[in-house]
This record gives sequence, structure tokens and C-alpha cells, in this order.
Amino acid sequence: MSSKYRSPAMDRRSFVKIISSALGSLMAAVVGLPAIQYFISPSLGKEEEDEWISLGPLENYPLDTPTQFNFSLNKVNGWEKSSHSYGVFVLREEGKGVVVYSDVCTHLSCRLNWIPEEEEYLCPCHAARFDKHGNLISGPPPRPMDRFETKLDEGQLFIHLKEG
Repeated sequence: MSSKYRSPAMDRRSFVKIISSALGSLMAAVVGLPAIQYFISPSLGKEEEDEWISLGPLENYPLDTPTQFNFSLNKVNGWEKSSHSYGVFVLREEGKGVVVYSDVCTHLSCRLNWIPEEEEYLCPCHAARFDKHGNLISGPPPRPMDRFETKLDEGQLFIHLKEG
């Protein structure tokens, strides 16, 4: 072959290398970017920080008697899926509205029990006692029972669950 038909800048072998590299890079991007997005997207998702939880119709809770309500919530945080169980005591009083207390002792997070005969909440772990309105009677807890913010919407009772 004579030199008058050759390109001075690029020969056939260089052209094939450049085209092969470009097509290989394009194929890697087509396959790789969705894979990278799959692995990164859970960490970029917005996590719900708090929410309103329905405890059902207010009429389900008798007057002047703390009533226990248990529920579970499933959370997804990235690739981690977890289920948390919660318990509350709902106290509905004539003329005072409704108050919802956590059933977790403020000492070491043991679950409290309502003792109707004594009208007290009792912690089975360290014998802490709370009155009907969540005030500390005796024991090691540093503060009264925790309360939830509540709202009524069309006869349904909701609590504001803050994750911290």
C-alpha cells in the first residue's frame, strides 16, 4: 500500500482501539450506573422522623380507667428493616379529656403494669410505683411517666410518636 492512502494522524489499529474503548465505556456506564444507584439510593432516602399513630376510636377507652394499648411499627432505614413494639396507657377522664402515658418505666425502661386494686402503675423490675396520673410515688425513677402529645380527629385518638 502506498503512503498516499494512509492517514498521517491515525492508522486502522488506533481507530479500532479508540472505538472499542468508547463502546466499552458506554456499556460499563449503562450497566454500572443503575448498579451504583441501587447501592446508594437507600442512604439518600428521606427517613420519617416522627408520625401520628392511631389508637382507634376514643369510645374504646372506658372513663377513669387506664387502658393499655400495644402496637408495632415497621421501619426501613436504608437496607435495615426493623420492627419496634410500643405500649401506652390511655386515661380518659370526664371533663379533663384524654392523656396517653408510655408504659415504659423512666428508670431502666421496664414495662409498667396497671394494678387496678391499688390504682397504681407498678414497675416489676425495681418496684417503682406511679399514681393514676403518672406521678412518681416511690422507687428509683428520676421523673414521672412520659406522656404523648394527643389529638382527636373524627372520633379517632392519635398520639405523636417521636423517634429519638
